[in-house]
Amino acid sequence: MDIDNQEFRAGFVAVIGRPNVGKSTLINTLLKQKIAAVSPRPQTTRRRQLGILTLPNTQVVLVDTPGLHKPLHKLGEAMNRVAEETLEDADLLVWLVDISVPPTEEDGLVAERLKGLQSAASVLLVLNKVDLINSDNLAERQSEYQALLPDAIPLVVTARQMESLKPLLDEIIKRMPLGMPFYDEDQITDLFEREIAVDLIREAALTHLREEVPHSIAVRIEEYSERSETTAYILATIFVERESHKGIVIGERGGMLKKIGTSARISIEEMSGRTVFLELRVKVRKNWRDDPAALRLFGYIPEESG
Repeated sequence: MDIDNQEFRAGFVAVIGRPNVGKSTLINTLLKQKIAAVSPRPQTTRRRQLGILTLPNTQVVLVDTPGLHKPLHKLGEAMNRVAEETLEDADLLVWLVDISVPPTEEDGLVAERLKGLQSAASVLLVLNKVDLINSDNLAERQSEYQALLPDAIPLVVTARQMESLKPLLDEIIKRMPLGMPFYDEDQITDLFEREIAVDLIREAALTHLREEVPHSIAVRIEEYSERSETTAYILATIFVERESHKGIVIGERGGMLKKIGTSARISIEEMSGRTVFLELRVKVRKNWRDDPAALRLFGYIPEESG
């Protein structure tokens, strides 16, 4: 990469919002590659992940964060901490909302948190899912969100469509500070393949399982072996909180676990470029979402935290 120190811009952009508004979808689309798990379920993202977009004169480091929400357990508290810490360090904040529905209480909580940060970083109010709203209601809905944070700069998008995101990308680039790139030009995320595999397995489970199970699921990679340049073996454990959930995840004659495994394997192969042999097993870890030891084991809180 040929860099002109006088012209190059680089900075961190925190993509924030309540759960299930499309933060990971937005980042995947901007990168033109899937690095973050996406599902119709809220709180698919449980930890911070960087999406690194390097352009000829700019490097935009997109920070995918868990959705800010009212926590019901220690896992939720840990997810909120990750999102809050990200706000403090960002050069720019992208507040993503779902314009197809009215503002929720959680949207209001996000706006209140942002009001104290606007002096440190500007805020883009990105109104997503415009394709799902009647055009007659668009102006009114936009004004409802704008009223929560009047100084934010509004942009209406469909996060799945790159063409729709070009004005947003232009705004982001304009607001990046002058500086050298933070990462090599060919790096697109800060996570290793095995860490992304965890999220892709959980994404597959979220996609296939019924309502009462998904949020009680955690995934741990027990073995990730590169057998050759083009093949890998992965052994992963899916943890649930109840014995009854274990039966649901496995399914009749192992049918559900096979579905999850097939979907996850395809996603991991697309991400890694390898042929993957994926072996899944299911274990019960009761009430793990309120167990600090389990949260450390699954990587949701650092080792030194309580």
